[in-house]
Amino acid sequence: MTLHPHWGHRSLLQILARAHGEGSLPGALLIHGSRGVGKQHLALWLGRLLLCESPGVDGPCESCHSCHLAINIEHPDLHWYFPLPRPNKATTPEKLAQALEEARWDVLKEIRSDPLRIGFENEPRSLYLAAARSLRQKAHRRPSMGPHQIFIIADAEALAPQESSSEAANALLKLLEEPPSGTTFILTSAEPGRLLPTIRSRTTHFHLPHLSTEEVTEFLVAHAGVDPVEAGRAGALSRGAIGRALGFLRDGDEPGPLEQTRRPALGLLSAALATGPEAAIEAAMGFKPVGARGLGVLFNFMEECLSDLARAASGLPAEPGGIEDESFLNQAVDRWGIRPGFVPPAMERVDRARALAAGNVNPQLLIFGLLHDLRGELTKRDSTNRSGA
Repeated sequence: MTLHPHWGHRSLLQILARAHGEGSLPGALLIHGSRGVGKQHLALWLGRLLLCESPGVDGPCESCHSCHLAINIEHPDLHWYFPLPRPNKATTPEKLAQALEEARWDVLKEIRSDPLRIGFENEPRSLYLAAARSLRQKAHRRPSMGPHQIFIIADAEALAPQESSSEAANALLKLLEEPPSGTTFILTSAEPGRLLPTIRSRTTHFHLPHLSTEEVTEFLVAHAGVDPVEAGRAGALSRGAIGRALGFLRDGDEPGPLEQTRRPALGLLSAALATGPEAAIEAAMGFKPVGARGLGVLFNFMEECLSDLARAASGLPAEPGGIEDESFLNQAVDRWGIRPGFVPPAMERVDRARALAAGNVNPQLLIFGLLHDLRGELTKRDSTNRSGA
């Protein structure tokens, strides 16, 4: 078995299995929830359910030929697409489509060998127009084995990268509005607000909630073979998402990849709230002058830092899995008189910086501008002379 059983969310699985048994499962679904909470795994579970030769009231049988193929991500009617880096030397649309398909198969091979691989990537990735066209062509073909075929589109917000405007998303609109007979589309997104309104309106939405810390910890011990103590530590940082917990697992004495990104995010907030501009300049110069599109995870953690800052300003403790150094937050609140209402405009600054990063601007200028604006929003100083991030 390649894919582990879906963990948690039992009531939701039962609802979906019942809808399938009654023939009322929609032809286009959008599963949304926080990063690492299990959206793609649920989509793959749904794919197995739809392809299963003897589905039951609790889901796929997991023992028929179709289930065995789907569990190993080898079923010819289960098509899984996800954002990829742009291939080098793909100079024509035909070469790009071929290179993207080869890269997709390479990633699927890696997943088969390591299904618990960490899904958080700093390298910029997109769902390109060439991939959307390839998907559309396959959707109009007959299924290879049975009456159904399933298309999973992971991180669907990447369907509209700046370099291709919204062409990739528009290429799928007609399919989502009128899916071919026997075809089901399952989109997943951690940021459904970034999807085109026309895509959101053509899909039935399912929110995947967080798991409990105990459920995440139990999974790490049972399926990832993690030491209970380390599993408990990562579970406490998970915010109810197994994928996030995997990113916090230590490799020997080395911190996990998400911890290596979370620490700089807190450092940036500290630089924004320093006495003078020198800390912000030094922090900005610590970035390379290229590669802004790879800053997405960093901005996610900056938003978490701001969320914890708002809780501190309200006299509340940080959320489980948030900043461990609450003394810094409390000192910042006392020093600058930060109020909870100061934080939402600061969040908007981070979101704007994320949008600018998609345009591949200079990261040093972007970070300095962001820190300057965060300082203005959080301290309510220099409010008449602030520049946009």
